[in-house]
Amino acid sequence: MISAGDFRNGITIEYEGNIYQIIEFQHVKPGKGAAFVRTKLKNIINGGVVEKTFRPTEKCPQARIDRKDMQYLYEDGDLYYFMDTENYEQIGLNADSVGDALKFVKENEMVKVCSHNGNVFAIEPPLFVELKITDTEPGFKGDTATGATKPATVETGAVVAVPLFVNTDDIIKIDTRTGEYLSRV
Repeated sequence: MISAGDFRNGITIEYEGNIYQIIEFQHVKPGKGAAFVRTKLKNIINGGVVEKTFRPTEKCPQARIDRKDMQYLYEDGDLYYFMDTENYEQIGLNADSVGDALKFVKENEMVKVCSHNGNVFAIEPPLFVELKITDTEPGFKGDTATGATKPATVETGAVVAVPLFVNTDDIIKIDTRTGEYLSRV
């Protein structure tokens, strides 16, 4: 059990039958009345964000989230298969639980599979990936004064905005949290 006075960003709690992660919290001590804790909570199952207030003495059970490194194997229809590299056990997840997490992940790369009580709710890709550009328009000299970008398709099929000097068959580094181009490799 964790009391509301001990809330910190990133902690996961069980509240009203749901699992929430604390995005923001603020201890408020008004001039009149009792202190309280104002929080912004994200439901880890459906992604919804709610705002709740707690008395500092209120207690919530802390949810245990398991993050396991697994290898992304392949996609078959709307199922995605992952393998535990320690015991070679494989699991298949449907497209709803995977979402857009594999947009920048190639087959045979490592990802983190997040679960609560054995129920997988999210896939965390590596923070940075290096991918080859399969298709982009050629850049023109002299167009760089404004820091212009152009769309480029990478080998996973995702489209990324890249600077004009990047060409087809270049390997680029991408931040998977934002989908932004970082650099050429």
